[in-house]
Amino acid sequence: MDQKHGKFDSKGFYEALDATRRSRNLNWKEVAAQSGVSASTLTRMAQGKRPDVDGLAALVSWSGLKADDFVRSENQQGEPEPLAMISTYLRSDKNLTPEAAATLDEVVKLTYQRLRKQE
Repeated sequence: MDQKHGKFDSKGFYEALDATRRSRNLNWKEVAAQSGVSASTLTRMAQGKRPDVDGLAALVSWSGLKADDFVRSENQQGEPEPLAMISTYLRSDKNLTPEAAATLDEVVKLTYQRLRKQE
């Protein structure tokens, strides 16, 4: 099965980060301190390397950029799966403990599987 997967445009993300940094009149050391990522992570990104998931999350949060805007794919599949969207919302709900979110997520998944239309 020849399936093409999305790739993260780390160069584009770094350039957008740099534009954010410049607009805020900061140096990279200040970006590292404010975002909570290491200066070495930013240096590796400048060399074309991708950040780890936690670093990416911190930089997205700090900059206000959307990681999805930097995912490139030759065969975009369209809308995300409803269960993936529901799981994401449940796990990010600050009104739920992680355990409660996981339990509710499991209930929703089981119910969805039982009630969805069969093709």
